[in-house]
Amino acid sequence: MPDTIQIVEVGPRDGLQNEDVILSTDAKLSMITHLIDAGLTRIETVSFAHPDRVPQMADAEAVMAGLPDRGDIDYIGLVMNERGWHRATATRVNEVNMPIGASDTFNRKNQGVGSDESLSVLADIATEGAARGLPVSATISTAWGCPFEGEVPVARVVEIAERAASLGVTEIALADTIGVADPWATVERIQAVRSVSGHIPLRVHFHDTRSTGIANAYAAIQNGVTVIDASVGGVGGCPFAPAATGNIATDDLVYMLDRAGFTHGVDLARLMKVSAELEGELGKTVPAMLPKAGAFPPNGSDGA
Repeated sequence: MPDTIQIVEVGPRDGLQNEDVILSTDAKLSMITHLIDAGLTRIETVSFAHPDRVPQMADAEAVMAGLPDRGDIDYIGLVMNERGWHRATATRVNEVNMPIGASDTFNRKNQGVGSDESLSVLADIATEGAARGLPVSATISTAWGCPFEGEVPVARVVEIAERAASLGVTEIALADTIGVADPWATVERIQAVRSVSGHIPLRVHFHDTRSTGIANAYAAIQNGVTVIDASVGGVGGCPFAPAATGNIATDDLVYMLDRAGFTHGVDLARLMKVSAELEGELGKTVPAMLPKAGAFPPNGSDGA
């Protein structure tokens, strides 16, 4: 197993995009700044989706313009198409991520075109990104199951991964968009994708809809994955996936990693303060368990 895990904080994007309360630009910038203060160095900050479809992300350019100018922080922007790519490259993003649905139906619901069309866009983006020196990663969404098509065959996920790898993406993420994965299926798909991804690093993105997210993260780590997406407070979900809830909570993931002695660079006590602030902004309790239960031991070095 690895001894260092990189956490990609997706709360400012995936966490906020499905909330009824739309945070102001200043509130988003405060949230991201506090996440940086907690030790997170790779943050998915915005989505360059159409504002009418995802109004929570309508101020993407303003958020990017207001972010701290830090050479040690990677700001990731999500793009769905060429228009989103052009918007992203006009900002200070350090990395671009593009989702490709393993389910064609979900891809059409999420991005307005089929998976093949999105792969064609990814080909152009990856080529231009390489020329610019801008990393482009691909996320295979609905990699374990689709809200419209049901079970997604492993072979389909492998096919998408192989095609993405051939385009020269810098990283491939497997996303359990609707939270249906289990630890055994997690191992199966990681191993299957590794057979075609070559040297390209793998990342995992779990939603905790059925309370298996942390177990899936553990299974991924056991199988050598060193990069894991998580959302502060466990907030979020996908507007185009019925009943999809938030990602695994960064708070809960950090606690698990702390107890096991992994290096990750995140201060749990500071992170939990971000969750508390987010509860105030959203006007509701966040799903994460750590803000409710507290870290252990109480008042120890790993939290409040």
